[in-house]
Amino acid sequence: MGALQQVLVVDDGVRAVDRSLSGELASLGYASVTASMEAADDVLAVIARPAAVLLQAPTRRDPAYARRAARLRGHLRDRGIPVILINDPGGARAGGPVDLATRLGAYVAAQPDL
Repeated sequence: MGALQQVLVVDDGVRAVDRSLSGELASLGYASVTASMEAADDVLAVIARPAAVLLQAPTRRDPAYARRAARLRGHLRDRGIPVILINDPGGARAGGPVDLATRLGAYVAAQPDL
């Protein structure tokens, strides 16, 4: 049995319990690292290549965050790392783990264990 596949969660720095993806990822069998958008490049430089990156949208509209997110998506796409956009969970959180499992599984199911 191989090591857990690692997923990087990039968020807007809000780490409220009801927005935590790390618990959902753990229940699905993934190891995760959570970083703010500002720290994402630094974190990517020191962790093993993630199986995927979950990009969690901020609860408020922020043009600067959107620009940084677009740049990060382009950089990750060039490295062959899938990016999954997670929209604001407010209101639509019901069924989140099942949806996350479906969306994440489609990207990393074929990834080799490292």
